[in-house]
Amino acid sequence: MEHVVKMEGITKEFPGVVANDKVDFDLRKGEIHALLGENGAGKSTLMSILFGLFHPDEGKIFIRGREVRINSPRDATKLGIGMVHQHFKLVHNFTVAENIVLGEEDTKNGLLTMEKSIRRIEELSKLYKLKVDPYAKIEDISVGQQQRVEILKMLYREADILILDEPTAVLTPQEIDELINILQSLAKEGKSIILITHKLKEIKLAADRCTVLRLGRKVGTVNVKKTTSEKLAEMMVGRKISFTVTKKRAKPKDVVLQVENLRVHNQETKKDLVRDMSFEVRKGEILCIAGIEGNGQTELIEAITGLRPIDEGFVRLNGRDLTHASIRERSLAGMAHVPEDRQRHGLVLDYPMEYNLILQQYFEAPFQRRGFLQFPPIRKYSEDLIGSFDIRAGEGAISIARNMSGGNQQKAIIAREMSRETNLLIAVQPTRGLDVGAIEFIHDLLVEQRDEGKAILLVSLDLYEVMNLSDRIVVIFEGENVGEFDPDKVDERELGLYMSGSKRREAS
Repeated sequence: MEHVVKMEGITKEFPGVVANDKVDFDLRKGEIHALLGENGAGKSTLMSILFGLFHPDEGKIFIRGREVRINSPRDATKLGIGMVHQHFKLVHNFTVAENIVLGEEDTKNGLLTMEKSIRRIEELSKLYKLKVDPYAKIEDISVGQQQRVEILKMLYREADILILDEPTAVLTPQEIDELINILQSLAKEGKSIILITHKLKEIKLAADRCTVLRLGRKVGTVNVKKTTSEKLAEMMVGRKISFTVTKKRAKPKDVVLQVENLRVHNQETKKDLVRDMSFEVRKGEILCIAGIEGNGQTELIEAITGLRPIDEGFVRLNGRDLTHASIRERSLAGMAHVPEDRQRHGLVLDYPMEYNLILQQYFEAPFQRRGFLQFPPIRKYSEDLIGSFDIRAGEGAISIARNMSGGNQQKAIIAREMSRETNLLIAVQPTRGLDVGAIEFIHDLLVEQRDEGKAILLVSLDLYEVMNLSDRIVVIFEGENVGEFDPDKVDERELGLYMSGSKRREAS
């Protein structure tokens, strides 16, 4: 069978770590090939080399049988390689068509002309059943539609080698099914697809073959139809993985967090981002806020944690009114926060790990004395957390946060927040971007903290996580509580309908 991509002996080193160690990879024409591995296994590095974002230290790349050197994404585009990044690269106040042609515009007498481009976009949309309106603004369409725009951008540039990085991270179950159908349709038309994902269920549904990386080395390539999810997980982490969250039924006690009639207003758009939101979280339970991305979860959590002002309503922690308290006051009152945006709100990227791991405690003993930092206790504490939470940092405690993989940055934040003496843990997308081994570890930690009496407020876009971890579920749509559910009495499909706004009921 024809290989459209062949990578031989790819090696790439960064300070303190070999990201790719003599990795071989091949992609056949018309197949969906999954790339699987733990955080820091080298998946993104390998694909960044193929897309021209990094240059290999050693190794060769062949595209359609011809050896090439890919110096930039522009070189990759000329070779028919396209990439959809996990965080979409779209201009929100541009139309769909304007985003698709950006950098490839048609002009006449120095003026932009869109008619020919729009006809081509409509033809591609119809051919691949993408159902995208070229005149719609990005800010007015769903996340699933935005992803289709990214796919159309690649097709418009005549890419026939498509790389998708964690493409289902922000989609509902219905949108995931639609995406898999689209990918299979693209493969039937002769496109070759590389799918980077941590979700074994989707690999089983969509992929033909799967290559597994571990610690920068290739473990093997398997036929997906002839292997099991359990085997794939074992190849990835080197041990057997449990796919179910083991937990006893919750025994909730006193109310820890009270959110009452909360309203958050956007002065620019004159719209309420959160409206009349009320709920409680008790000791010894996990309450999950479930919803499609962009429905007010971010603003709700920012209001609770002090990152955004509250226009109406109250936030109380253990009966104490914290509605207008500072972030430090909330932290000292017993609130821990794993933020949604780990790079913007979770870490100081140019600080070493040891400083990032004490950001909430640097002003307390034993980390300071008479106003001066005490470096030996800081180093020991950070090294203990790095070991306990399996944070893979090439230079240990002195590793710069910016140079670490996203998954290991996430583990550092979780280590810092879970290791403090608090009684409320707010965890927003705590396992986003983590591999199945790390997810299992974090899920066990959350259940352990619940059983020790902490109140856990979880915000997740992953319905498997929602269904398996939560003791109660609140669904948010357009900033409102549209229903409260017992995870034992609702299924993913019904939740998906509430999350998309198709159904709603009064909170119980």
